[in-house]
Amino acid sequence: MTDAMDMTHLAPPEGRELVQMLPAEAYTSPAVLDWERRHLFAGAWTCLGRVDDVLPEGLTQRAVVVGDIAALVVRDGAGLRSFANTCRHRGHELLPDGGTSTKRMVTCPYHAWTYDLTGTLKGAPGFRDVASFVPEEHGLVELPLEVWNGWVFAHALHPAGRREVPPFERHLGEIEPLLAPYGIGSLEVADRHTYEVAANWKVIAENYHECYHCPMIHPELCTVTPPDSGDNYDRPGAWIGGSMVLRDGMASMSLDGSLAATPLPGASPTAVEYLHLLPNLLVSAHPDYVMTHRMVPLTPGRTWVECSWLTLPEAAAAGAPGAVEFWDITNRQDWAACESVQRGLESPHFRPGPFAPKEDAVAQLVSMIGAAYRTGALTG
Repeated sequence: MTDAMDMTHLAPPEGRELVQMLPAEAYTSPAVLDWERRHLFAGAWTCLGRVDDVLPEGLTQRAVVVGDIAALVVRDGAGLRSFANTCRHRGHELLPDGGTSTKRMVTCPYHAWTYDLTGTLKGAPGFRDVASFVPEEHGLVELPLEVWNGWVFAHALHPAGRREVPPFERHLGEIEPLLAPYGIGSLEVADRHTYEVAANWKVIAENYHECYHCPMIHPELCTVTPPDSGDNYDRPGAWIGGSMVLRDGMASMSLDGSLAATPLPGASPTAVEYLHLLPNLLVSAHPDYVMTHRMVPLTPGRTWVECSWLTLPEAAAAGAPGAVEFWDITNRQDWAACESVQRGLESPHFRPGPFAPKEDAVAQLVSMIGAAYRTGALTG
């Protein structure tokens, strides 16, 4: 159903950038979200979290969901890899969603088919004397997985599907040079908050990409950074973003503008990067910490958001309270605004409004999503 659904009525004409919001249906329809889970999350490079969260030391297996497709992430001698979480016998899940294991073998709990951590079938009870049975033909279906800057990214469409899985490097495009100075792969989680926001995931992303609203709802943020500062990027890759600058005398984004953690070597002391690697990872890079938001859509009008603050390892134990307090206040201001937008979208009187000049990154975002509605794939 999700594959066959026609989404072209939600897309802009080919070759044109959207100059107004998507129709309300894009934010409120269960059928649209089902399609997005399959094509924009399972069918793109979705962030599953930091390596230490997905598979901490000691674990060898974890069941996850990528979009709407169940997957199994395992750690073998070569690193992490991913397989479809379905037994090649009769389809039973190998682990329940969120389930973990420390074992060196993957055993289906239904009929005890057993695989090693490379996905090779090692045991199929009752088939030893079946001459026509070829174990090599029944290994687990491997799915693409990449580790980048300490995050795990998975793509859950079958490699033999109707379109080729785009290389991860093409998905990243030119985002890497912007984040390289922050050394994110070597940073550690100093603190983390999770939120459940009563708004569509795209409403949250759109809010992230503009500070047109900042003077109205973010007095703390406007104290440390001019809301009209910075520029947005237009570079290759499946990402949207821009930068802002700190006010004179401000060292970081905190309530008093002081540093919240040890400065990051190589990071600009005056700028903040706001980058969204689609579909679900928002990266806000500061002089002394990197904050991320990882979004998981739950329903058309509800999104789980994991907010993490990353610092140098020697600073992580202190927790970066100045950054956490500042952004928890700012996050909650944003969530209240997003929830109000969601309620407005559900009104029968809503009509898409035009983007202001300061909302050019939002226009880029919805144009990219609109193009995916037309083509069935998320590209940069």
